[in-house]
Amino acid sequence: MKKTFMAHVTVFSSLAMGAVLAISHGAANAADAQKGKAAYVKHGCWQCHGFVGQGGIAGPKLAPEPIPLPAMSAFVRNSRGPMPPYMEAVLPNDDLADIHAYLQSIPKAADYKSIPLLNPK
Repeated sequence: MKKTFMAHVTVFSSLAMGAVLAISHGAANAADAQKGKAAYVKHGCWQCHGFVGQGGIAGPKLAPEPIPLPAMSAFVRNSRGPMPPYMEAVLPNDDLADIHAYLQSIPKAADYKSIPLLNPK
């Protein structure tokens, strides 16, 4: 009887984890960089991380290559450092996915060697 119960718990846990991954994967697929830019400003991310995620005195660089969305979400929700945690009631998962899409959409800076003013001859 105990083995059957544990098998059901294991199956249920696997299904629940699959549902969570499907939901988060769906949110990532539906993410919108334009909405993310607006959410980034609305939620005040720019105050510490700069308007294009370049980082600043109070916050690290986030773009152009942000950490994966699941890692970013875990950090944002559970931060214990200088950044306060943002619960889903304050920063919905869809907004967070959009912010991530915005950060991914920011192009890399040009190589300084390709800028004539920085390379006088």
